[in-house]
Amino acid sequence: MTLSRKFAIAVVVGTVATVLTLIVVNRSTTAEPAPPRAAQVVRPDSHRLSVAPDGKVTLVEFLDFECEACGAAFPAVERLRAEYSDRVTFVARYFPIPSHRNAEAAARAVEAAGRQGKWEPMYRMMFQTQAEWGDQRVSHVETFRGFARDLGLDMPAFEAAWTDPATAARVGADRADGLALGVRGTPTFFIGDTAFDGPPSYAALKSALDAALAE
Repeated sequence: MTLSRKFAIAVVVGTVATVLTLIVVNRSTTAEPAPPRAAQVVRPDSHRLSVAPDGKVTLVEFLDFECEACGAAFPAVERLRAEYSDRVTFVARYFPIPSHRNAEAAARAVEAAGRQGKWEPMYRMMFQTQAEWGDQRVSHVETFRGFARDLGLDMPAFEAAWTDPATAARVGADRADGLALGVRGTPTFFIGDTAFDGPPSYAALKSALDAALAE
């Protein structure tokens, strides 16, 4: 065998070995895809408006800040909180409807306000002012910035949080749970892990809570 042929064979063998090594390395360093997370009615990071000491009964609302029905249910939820906060844990979860022009931005604004300890004040403001900005086909990002100023938030920090992809992901995670749980519209309530199928009225929700507490 000539020297040049030996050299050629050595080059081929070396190239094959290098390719095989790269394949092994790539397989060992490629992250396995994360398994899909199971849907949950309440997660550890879910926003709790009030927490009952015994944690026996939980009322969860999947809501859209632009949804008129959610706005109509808001006073009932607040009244129930005043009456049951020592016995029922109240949880709010985001479920912005895609057809609502400002719903997702509103949810992100509330989430961003929460980074500065103002989650509930912004949540309240969204519903209390809904008639001024809801059900419109124009952007209300400036309206939401005004809310942040009214709450005395650090505006650069608010803007950074509002536009942070992690904030959008947090809102999206709530919506994904809702979809997996069968939520198709808002407001949708759960008492414990069971979907509430009655009207979102004070009387109907009160009756359901009383029944749950009596069990």
